[in-house]
Amino acid sequence: MPLTEPSDYGYAIVMKIIGLAGRPGSGKSAVADALASRPNVAWIDLDRVAWETYAQGTETFDLVVGRFGEGVVTEDGEIDRGELAVAVFIDPDAREDLEAIVHPAVAERLVALCEEHRERGTKVVLVEGALLTTSRHVDRSIFDAVIWLDVPDFVREERLRAAGRLDHAGRGDDVAPDDSAILIEAQGSLSEVSTCVWKRIAEL
Repeated sequence: MPLTEPSDYGYAIVMKIIGLAGRPGSGKSAVADALASRPNVAWIDLDRVAWETYAQGTETFDLVVGRFGEGVVTEDGEIDRGELAVAVFIDPDAREDLEAIVHPAVAERLVALCEEHRERGTKVVLVEGALLTTSRHVDRSIFDAVIWLDVPDFVREERLRAAGRLDHAGRGDDVAPDDSAILIEAQGSLSEVSTCVWKRIAEL
């Protein structure tokens, strides 16, 4: 039965939680956005969830500032994501510290969001996150599968250049799929890649 059709039976449809990972420029956001236009499919961007968890006034905000200093705070009193990205990009220990602070809060919020979607009757929740297959702070047990979008570096760079984000190209050099990830070649068009991803989800 296609995932987009309602069930004709008396039992509840089991919701699938699918991780969507890949290096910068792999097309994670574009694919998630395209698939989220389907009925009963939701998209959770873990970057945005992370930003919410360290918003001004939260415990995570205080922990981040305590670790990285007032230099990562903007004049408006919020975390400067650009400064924070620079700090962790040049220092692996700093990145590990940031993940240890932020990821548990993100995981807690993700579980709550997924439960909300379950109550609404959502059939598929796409969880976009670059570090789903690499960070030791990610609880992979909540995912039915993690799909890795595999794209050659030259294609990623072309996409990032077109989007004015070429400086992000090197940020994923140490990010890689683990053995459990489903690899999908994502060099093609958005339509082709989205269709391929959806087909793999339907097969689960």
